[in-house]
Amino acid sequence: MAVSPARLAAFEILLKIDAAESYSSELLHSERLAALSRQDRALAMEIVMGVLRWRSWLDAGIARYSFTPFRKLDPEVLTALRVGVYQLQFLERVPARAAINESVDLVKHARKASAAPLTNAILRKVPKTGAAERAALHAALGPEFGAGSAESEALASLLEYEDPDQLARRLATDFAHPEWMVRRWISHYGAARAVSVCRFDQQVPVTALRLGDVAAEAELRAEGIELAPGALLASARRVLYGDPTRTRAYAEGRVTIQDEGSQLVAALVGRGMRILDCCAAPGGKTTALAERNPEADILAADLHEHRVRLMRRLVRAANVRIIQADARSLPVGGEFDRILADVPCSGTGTLARNPEIKWRLAPQDLPGLHTRQLAILRAALSHLAAGGRLVYSTCSLEPEENEAVIGEVLEQLGADPSSVQAAPEAVAASPSRRFRLISVGEQLSRLEQEGKLSWRPAASLTSGIFLRTLPGLQPCDGFFAAIIERTR
Repeated sequence: MAVSPARLAAFEILLKIDAAESYSSELLHSERLAALSRQDRALAMEIVMGVLRWRSWLDAGIARYSFTPFRKLDPEVLTALRVGVYQLQFLERVPARAAINESVDLVKHARKASAAPLTNAILRKVPKTGAAERAALHAALGPEFGAGSAESEALASLLEYEDPDQLARRLATDFAHPEWMVRRWISHYGAARAVSVCRFDQQVPVTALRLGDVAAEAELRAEGIELAPGALLASARRVLYGDPTRTRAYAEGRVTIQDEGSQLVAALVGRGMRILDCCAAPGGKTTALAERNPEADILAADLHEHRVRLMRRLVRAANVRIIQADARSLPVGGEFDRILADVPCSGTGTLARNPEIKWRLAPQDLPGLHTRQLAILRAALSHLAAGGRLVYSTCSLEPEENEAVIGEVLEQLGADPSSVQAAPEAVAASPSRRFRLISVGEQLSRLEQEGKLSWRPAASLTSGIFLRTLPGLQPCDGFFAAIIERTR
């Protein structure tokens, strides 16, 4: 029994993700893959991300051909089956014999040899996806955003559904998403946008870079990395070919992998002399703030010790002080003229990069997240100086974590809740402080005038007075941001 290094690594990572609630983005860049060849590393990453993106699709096939009830399959057996079915139905260059035999060997490796005949029997029933079926799948996924995919026959057929529940069921099946999640997106954003989000989530997202200095780009190109200009921000770069994590500039921290939407949120914070990043790990936005404000004193806090250790390794700016602290009760005095509250959230705007979130999140998780976000925002506002501005942001598509948090905080402070969605004049007052919402559109116009915003029109990045990017409609993850100013 000799399982290939790539499949064994993918198998072990998938088990860890399910058992320990680890994240693929961390495990796929851990030491577990470092020793693999480039080809094996690429295959392991393809299998892990593919299985996570298409899990419900794969499970439906396993359940169809299994004579053992699905719920009775051991985690190791189920994971090996998913690895095998994914290769059979999505990786045309992998021979069926290799996909089947190595999945059987994975079961034996996990000391579940009694399940090897079952694994073999199921996988031999699963059809190897043919050219016609693959062509239909590619048509359903469509090309990258902005390439006329809205005119495709596959999209048109989806939008023929008049019943939102029927459409939600179809999207959940065809694009491997939880039905409850898709139903919410149809309700909040409409059918066409929900389709775009689901399609985007099932594709490999573009790798975006933030360059720490002007020399970094030339160094990357010299090491064989092909780059294109940012689609959202002029300062960003998109990777066309190559692995930037293997370059010297990346190792030295002068190049950072960071989604363009995340870079935009950091740019909205603007300039200040005393800046607080109150939920800072892993530190990408912190570093962007430090580069934009080299003379500022920046305090970066995070709740978790292991994330603080990671941030201390990644954030190398001399003007950043990193502490471990709960954002709801920061042990700091004084006030800050700029605050970033990029709060912990469901992450539903990042499913293309973090597909495991789809299978962990439940509707009943949202109220708890809302309560925590509310507490963080209220605490952060208590540290905001007169004339200062706070940016509240999430990478969530769920209104409970976004508009509802802003509305509830300002209502608690005395604002008219009906004015929060549309009017920058929405003002809230505490006994000694007053706050108002600032239109994100105004700040985007400023970035556009400065030549920093590439996306046109800038207004398409907003929902009312808030920032709202949607995967598949804009070239980035899904982000929400609001700007609050303390007027006295």
